[in-house]
Amino acid sequence: MKVAVAMSGGVDSSVAAALTREEGHDVFGVTLQLWPKEMAIRDFDKHHGCCSLDAVEDARRVANRLGIPYYVLNFEDDFRSSVIDPFTQAYLQGRTPNPCIRCNETIKFGLLRLKALALGADALATGHYARIDRGSDGYQLRRAVDERKDQSYVLYQLGQEELAVLRFPIGDWSKTEVREKAGTLGLVTALKPESQEICFVADGSYRTLLKDRFREQVKPGPIVDGKGTVVGEHDGIAMYTVGQRSGLRLQAGGPASPPMYVSAIDAASNTVTVGGPRQLLRSSCRVEDVRYVAGRVPPAAFRAEVKVRSHAPVAAALVTPLGEQARIDFDDPQRALAPGQAAVFYAGDRVIGGGPIAASDV
Repeated sequence: MKVAVAMSGGVDSSVAAALTREEGHDVFGVTLQLWPKEMAIRDFDKHHGCCSLDAVEDARRVANRLGIPYYVLNFEDDFRSSVIDPFTQAYLQGRTPNPCIRCNETIKFGLLRLKALALGADALATGHYARIDRGSDGYQLRRAVDERKDQSYVLYQLGQEELAVLRFPIGDWSKTEVREKAGTLGLVTALKPESQEICFVADGSYRTLLKDRFREQVKPGPIVDGKGTVVGEHDGIAMYTVGQRSGLRLQAGGPASPPMYVSAIDAASNTVTVGGPRQLLRSSCRVEDVRYVAGRVPPAAFRAEVKVRSHAPVAAALVTPLGEQARIDFDDPQRALAPGQAAVFYAGDRVIGGGPIAASDV
């Protein structure tokens, strides 16, 4: 086949390209120019991770080493409108978004997939840690072999149309094996550190981005306890997320006072509510914009293991489909269910689907 490989300038996508070529496919590499120009110029010395100018050059050097054609596509405007703007607006509304999920859906497996096919590719490969197989009911998305690196959580929105043309070559590999392979091939990315930060935030803090771009909308307001008593002042609701403890600067309590956490955020009243550990526990939640890998809504409620954060353990629950929404009733109360975070449903290592948390119940 002719396969396009999305090359981010990191070791994972570099090895994905190498493995795809070793399988005998006609391979070409593609890097997306996503970082807005004004951010690239201003923060050049601060940021060297995914989407940076350095990453483009590293990907180009890997492609040259592998002897494959290489292209850079400018999706800057699309990235700004589809990822950065929704990300910032979500925080201004008191939600906790995951920009990687949005980027995967709209950019990598949306626009890039279509562009790759238009360029004559039969498939698009990436360096994600996940697996795809073909079952009796169609394509299935599964966890990676390396559970520590598994990225299936941020891929739940993939459906049959996308999975039919996607390839995840390193899904059966461990991170250690990937680095060893890159070293054997002499790839410049073999020992390159992983990029952990949000790719479009140079200093690792989304709060700096929000303060710089939305100074007039990020306004101080009251911090109240469960009884509505004002116990402090916040710096703007966009600076906080449910479950947060640091940076609250609450009025001093007694020596036996329990630790306090953000338990709710109300954008309409610009209010942050805090409570003790028990106030963070929720037995159920509602999710919206639910996607199912199989491409159809299950006809009845089903048991599943649910992950409510990318690095959270799975929790047993009953999922009740409600059209484009769903209700999740957990066997055991879960901590800090933040609106905007994704709740992803699993059956063992298979991804069933998921969606952003809209609201949680006590």
